[in-house]
Amino acid sequence: MPKETSASAFRPYIPAGANLPEMTPRALIMGVILGMIFGASSLYLVLKVGLTVSASIPVAVIAITLFRLTNKLGGKDSTILENSITQTAGSAGESLAFGLGVTMPAILILGFDLEISRVMLVGCLGGLLGILLMIPMRRTMIVEKHGELKYPEGTACAEVLKAAATDTSREAAGEGSNPNAQADANRRAAIIFGGFGLGLFYKIANVAFKGWKDTPETVFGAPLKGGSIGAEVSPELLGVGYIIGPRIASVMAAGGVMSYLLLIPMIKFFGDALSVPLTPGTKLISEMSAHDVRSAYILYIGAGAVAAGGLVSLARAMPTIWRSLSAGLEGMRSGSANAASILRTDQDIPLKWVIIGALAIIAVITFATPLHMNFLGAILILVFGFLFATVSSRLTGEIGSSSNPISGMTVATLLFTCLIFLVMGWTGGQYYVTALSVGAIVCIASSNAGTTSQDLKTGYLVGSTPKLQQYAILAGAFSSALILGPILLKLNDAGTVYVPAAQVAPALKTDAGKLTETAQLQGPQAEQDKATYKVWHKNDAVDGPAGKYLVNNEGQVMYLVDPGINGTYNKRPDGSEVKKYDAPKAVLMSYIIKGILDQQLPWTLVLFGVMIALVLEMAGIPSLAFAVGVYLPLSSSAPLFVGGMIRWLVDRRNSKLDQYKDLNEEEMQAAGDRSSGVLLSSGYIAGGALAGIVIAFTAGILTDFDKTIGDWATAHNPFFNGPNADALSLLPYLVIAGILYWVAREKNSARS
Repeated sequence: MPKETSASAFRPYIPAGANLPEMTPRALIMGVILGMIFGASSLYLVLKVGLTVSASIPVAVIAITLFRLTNKLGGKDSTILENSITQTAGSAGESLAFGLGVTMPAILILGFDLEISRVMLVGCLGGLLGILLMIPMRRTMIVEKHGELKYPEGTACAEVLKAAATDTSREAAGEGSNPNAQADANRRAAIIFGGFGLGLFYKIANVAFKGWKDTPETVFGAPLKGGSIGAEVSPELLGVGYIIGPRIASVMAAGGVMSYLLLIPMIKFFGDALSVPLTPGTKLISEMSAHDVRSAYILYIGAGAVAAGGLVSLARAMPTIWRSLSAGLEGMRSGSANAASILRTDQDIPLKWVIIGALAIIAVITFATPLHMNFLGAILILVFGFLFATVSSRLTGEIGSSSNPISGMTVATLLFTCLIFLVMGWTGGQYYVTALSVGAIVCIASSNAGTTSQDLKTGYLVGSTPKLQQYAILAGAFSSALILGPILLKLNDAGTVYVPAAQVAPALKTDAGKLTETAQLQGPQAEQDKATYKVWHKNDAVDGPAGKYLVNNEGQVMYLVDPGINGTYNKRPDGSEVKKYDAPKAVLMSYIIKGILDQQLPWTLVLFGVMIALVLEMAGIPSLAFAVGVYLPLSSSAPLFVGGMIRWLVDRRNSKLDQYKDLNEEEMQAAGDRSSGVLLSSGYIAGGALAGIVIAFTAGILTDFDKTIGDWATAHNPFFNGPNADALSLLPYLVIAGILYWVAREKNSARS
């Protein structure tokens, strides 16, 4: 493999003087649609396990395939530059989904209502800020540091685009026709679409039709009383595990093993003899299930470990932060000198629009009512946004998007913001929302800056026009922001349980005359109760848990509203089960705000988590991935481990093939990122996640169908219920795992 040349000697695949169609309407529209699809699946993933994976290569492969299909139907085939625009617009959804999923659910977790207008505004402003900040830094990060910053996902995506280039594009690049390009593109498309179809069918058969138990589990007795092992046998988590690889997947699963096979059994062992509840728990440990122990104690330990791991990763990046800031400021100073470049491949959106856009962002943030923001918050967003967008761009160039510590940057933003608010005496509920809005916009801007950098690197290598790429990712970001808010709220509503007050707080009352907000039940339970109630946000634990309640006109509490995101009640009053979303990163953000502004955290448990992270760092183990595993249910991290192990077996086998023998570790990783296994895994993720979203959206419509199928499966389906259901449910999972291993294996092709 040839070494990369320096920036001065570099020549893109398509020369600057070539005249090929680029930002055509069809390319932009297709990119926007694909961005929405992959943004939705990424939001689903971040709510479940706090992770997303890059959508660039799957979007590129799908775009190439669909354009070639239109060509067969009589349309014009696409150029490599059109494919680049589609891929650029399509990748925006994933970065927005991560930022929104990490922060916005914290508002629900804190007991406040999450308006759709706020989610859309935060998504649009964060996406715009991240893109604007990358415009003046493009020359520094992408061009001048071309040989230094690799941007692995962007480089891999460029290779995919070049490998599938049409004869027209190859002619413009000065190359001859490649008869194998069409066949290779068709093969890649078949893999990703096949994975999508298989993931979709598997998830629907599993969850909607109750074909088999979706989370087989084994619970232990003494000496590991309270311990358990389980796994969610879903295609999307298997695919995520394969893509993130064996190292991170194993470390995350190890965190889950510590929680479920060490910490929970230890708490049960030492706590069963207690005759009084141990704070913050509200009942005797001897009466607690493993789930109760996790909710009362382990979540705080995990949150402390995640916070410490994020800050350690940020501290480790301090030298990079300083270099990034210096390079960013230098890029802004020199940006205007390059604005009028005559080369197509050097044209950016003019710097004046960056300045106008930044001022407009400050104005909107300050005066937009849904954000509950002020001028200080707007300034904090701009300062932290520039700081962490710059850091995100450089770290993405060095270690890739998957290892970029966006969560740590968001934690740091919230910590500093909350401390400033505390000094100023801003500790009311309104400032919870203000602080979260600051963190959310900065998080999205940082995430989008990293994604934009990868896309600009792809464009730099293939010869795209930067200005058109910047327009494309703006269109993709705004479009995704419009749909991710409704999806987030609908997923929460579908998993929300309205717990009758008699079950949690039978004598609880309040003054209904002081309550102005009203609400109705949402989701499946709305069919049984269509009344309108007043909303009471209860902040203490006197006579009942803190949270959101629905109250009648006489002040009698009727329901506790247990949200679908990070809720604790998994069954509705009719006995039907509900799937909750753990949203580990969002819970951490809510803990930071409560801990600093209201000082309501059990700090002893949080410090236990901090010490776990520090011990791991001293042992040379990346603590952030382990900490997320401590927080997540083992049933969520175990399938990641399975996917990671399949990747390890495949890479170990493929590395012995002739075409890979001479590659170093970095080149082998890049080859793996373009492999058939990653494409199939991406299909699994998209198919499984979108099926999960559709099932959640139809929960309120198909309640009777779901109950009928559930009752039949419970009575007659041994894969779903019965003494052998846990073992039998592994059989379909082994099938999709085996298919992943079989497809990911490559044939030996000795080099001539």
